[in-house]
Amino acid sequence: MTNNQSKARTVNLAFTGASGAQYGLRLLQCLVAAGCRVNVMISKAAQIVIATETDLKLPGTPPAMQKNLSEYASAEPGQVLVFGREDWFSPPASGSGEKAPLVVCPCSTGTLSALATGASNNLIERAGDVALKERRQLILVPREAPYSEVHLENMLKLTRMGAVIMPASPGFYHRPESVQDLVDFIVARILDHLDLPQDLMPRWGEVRIRSKEGRDDGFGQHD
Repeated sequence: MTNNQSKARTVNLAFTGASGAQYGLRLLQCLVAAGCRVNVMISKAAQIVIATETDLKLPGTPPAMQKNLSEYASAEPGQVLVFGREDWFSPPASGSGEKAPLVVCPCSTGTLSALATGASNNLIERAGDVALKERRQLILVPREAPYSEVHLENMLKLTRMGAVIMPASPGFYHRPESVQDLVDFIVARILDHLDLPQDLMPRWGEVRIRSKEGRDDGFGQHD
């Protein structure tokens, strides 16, 4: 993915306290590689999850986090911006700010509830509220099992509002050989929805189309 291939120049990315920090971190790397500027928001619970599930230890202040995440994603100066929990003057906090999609990855069920009910108690919730009211692209990546009736009702409500609910439920038809392959499956789907180029995995049917022999490598099989 190269800079001149990117269509979405800015993407808002929020990390919340659900398990699955690897999805959001890998997405950050791919957005940076695509030449996007990324406005990052990280909840306190997300900081704990990131420290628990990965080797990345984020410091407590937005400037220090910005430095760490920029290095992690190999970003250019100013390409990754981190905004604090109550930074109401940040671009994602207002409909008059830069128009950009919002991806909440991973998305906790608490954040689902807040967005479904219009709560705006922190910047992530406000950014989601802005995305909904402005009819901007909103992708939510919940990682929970099983889902309660409340969770399902909130997801249905948000879907009807225009959000895309994309549970972190990777497929297996690409024959994953590692945890990274499973992470990349979901990240590739997010990039597809953002209309950004990705080469993390072939799209359905591409292997068969590209095969000169016309043989089936598994991607064309469907029950």
